Amino acid sequence: MLAHPVVIGVVLVIQAVCAFFFTSEILISVFGLRIAPLNWQLYEFVEIGAAIGLILGVVLGAVAIRHARARSARAEEALRAASGAFMEVLEERFTEWGLTPAERDVALFAIKGMSTQEIAELRQTSEGTVKAQTNAIYRKAGVSGRPQLLSLFIDELMNASA
Repeated sequence: MLAHPVVIGVVLVIQAVCAFFFTSEILISVFGLRIAPLNWQLYEFVEIGAAIGLILGVVLGAVAIRHARARSARAEEALRAASGAFMEVLEERFTEWGLTPAERDVALFAIKGMSTQEIAELRQTSEGTVKAQTNAIYRKAGVSGRPQLLSLFIDELMNASA
């Protein structure tokens, strides 16, 4: 947790009071309003409060940034681990199904969501060849199409993380 909500609330109240004080002082000066001057000691206390409020705001901001960066780093690490785990699962299944190197490429591109035409262009082959390879992949995997193929991997990853 970043900081106790009471601490954050106190810092925000201090900053709001000081902001109101300084803003109203400027507005009074700009509009030439006459009010009784504040006791110099009270004025000094308000300035000290403002300085403390600003310092606490900076400290809380720095803590928030540090926590956000740490969370981001943990999320990136988890994503890398999941990505690596996904690739391991892919390789295991491709080997288990006995896919040829060409079928492995086509299966990977299909799982990434590429169309038959895009796969054919990337592999510099005809769409008919890609269709024949995807049919062989589906047959070897025991599925009827791309959604079921992808579902096999998603289910396996979900079961592994549970």
